[in-house]
Amino acid sequence: MDVQNLVSLVPWTFVAQICNLFIQMYLIKRFLFKPINAIIEKRKAAADAEISEATKAKEEALAMKADYEQSMLEAKTKANDILTTAQKTATVQSEEILRDASKQAASIKAKAESDIAQEKRKAVNEIKDEIGSMAVEIAGKVIEREVSEEDHAKLIDEFIASVGESA
Repeated sequence: MDVQNLVSLVPWTFVAQICNLFIQMYLIKRFLFKPINAIIEKRKAAADAEISEATKAKEEALAMKADYEQSMLEAKTKANDILTTAQKTATVQSEEILRDASKQAASIKAKAESDIAQEKRKAVNEIKDEIGSMAVEIAGKVIEREVSEEDHAKLIDEFIASVGESA
């Protein structure tokens, strides 16, 4: 009989056990599942926030990269413009220096030519004077008479004319 009591079903015990089960389920749900669900929701929200921040940071990085590439392109363009301008300026300056040098060379050549012409006239005048005095001496010896100033000038002019024609 003892065994039968163990296996038998007592209605009040059964109702008490069912009530006990519902009370335990309520307490577990109230004090265990709700806090755990709240913690899980907080972690999920934090993970979602981190994912959105990472996405936002990635978008900002891509925007910064695009700005950087645009800045680099502008810098390269600017550097090429500066280089082109410098080359043009150098070309213009070299042409200007060459023109100035040509002008200076032409002025030096003209001055040298004028100096040469002046020295030539001076040398011709000195030679005329020397030849004139020699001619007077020769004429004086040949004629053995004294030549007057007027005759002297006339002889010099004739001699110079004949020397000028032969030169």
